[in-house]
Amino acid sequence: MHLLIPFACSDAPGCTAQLPTLRLPHLDTLLQRMVLVDSDQAPADSLSTPHERARARLLGLTAADGCIPWAAREARAAGLGQPGDAWAWVAPVHWDVGAQSIVMADPRTLALDEPDARDLMAAMAPYFAEDAMPLHYVAPHRWLCRGDIFRALPSAALDRVAGRDIQPWMPAAPALRRLQNEMQMLLYTHPVNDRRVAQGRSTVNSFWVSGTGAWAEPATATQVTSLHEPDPLRDAALQGDWPAWATAWRSIDASVCRALGEALAREPDSRLILCGERGALTFAPGPSGLWQQLRRHFTTTTLASLQDRL
Repeated sequence: MHLLIPFACSDAPGCTAQLPTLRLPHLDTLLQRMVLVDSDQAPADSLSTPHERARARLLGLTAADGCIPWAAREARAAGLGQPGDAWAWVAPVHWDVGAQSIVMADPRTLALDEPDARDLMAAMAPYFAEDAMPLHYVAPHRWLCRGDIFRALPSAALDRVAGRDIQPWMPAAPALRRLQNEMQMLLYTHPVNDRRVAQGRSTVNSFWVSGTGAWAEPATATQVTSLHEPDPLRDAALQGDWPAWATAWRSIDASVCRALGEALAREPDSRLILCGERGALTFAPGPSGLWQQLRRHFTTTTLASLQDRL
């Protein structure tokens, strides 16, 4: 069993305030029974998040920052396009345009339904097609787009940009910036947005590109029979709701952390991967000798003690 936990910790003051009273008995037990076998560290402004990088390693993918070809992998699985095509994810988003910054809301908070998402994509698709970038519907919050422009274009993950000023994260592609400007004008008077305004909801006024690259079969990959990647921590962390984040952690601790503890004896290849904004720490079952057991017994490892490495 492999347990990959995104947004496990943060440097945010609200998160730090929760840690002293956050009781996670099953996680604490796991950290005492397991040893650190890998540490992946990168700046907090890297385009690919630590949990993306960890997932990529499990799949045997090697790629530059911001170039893990998630969209191409999904397109391949869906039988779209040709081998070697370059793809991107396109997400319909809301930009809050201010005097000094443009902040992108978390796309999930738009709560688009399929009919509205398809209507928006139908309006936008001809503009993308003019630039040889056909769109393909996948889900209300995620579409696929094929185009050579994405082959070597680094892009920032949505989890990096949501709730933040987009300027430092914008892809270096003039064609995409032009399209974003065109979509802002197109969507301003779209009927879907008219209805959303009448309902007091945020409009869809732009799009974000991520998951860019072309798919190539990995040479090697970890044989993961059971990968669990719970995401309840994500929404709370991106919204800065740290009490809700702590509540979500308690739920994760009581469910999948407990399940991993029960799996350790029968699945010696199990892994626990904790991911923050900067780093990912991978833990595996430790040696069972008396000295190792005593050493772990007298060495306390908790989520709070790992904060500065995540």
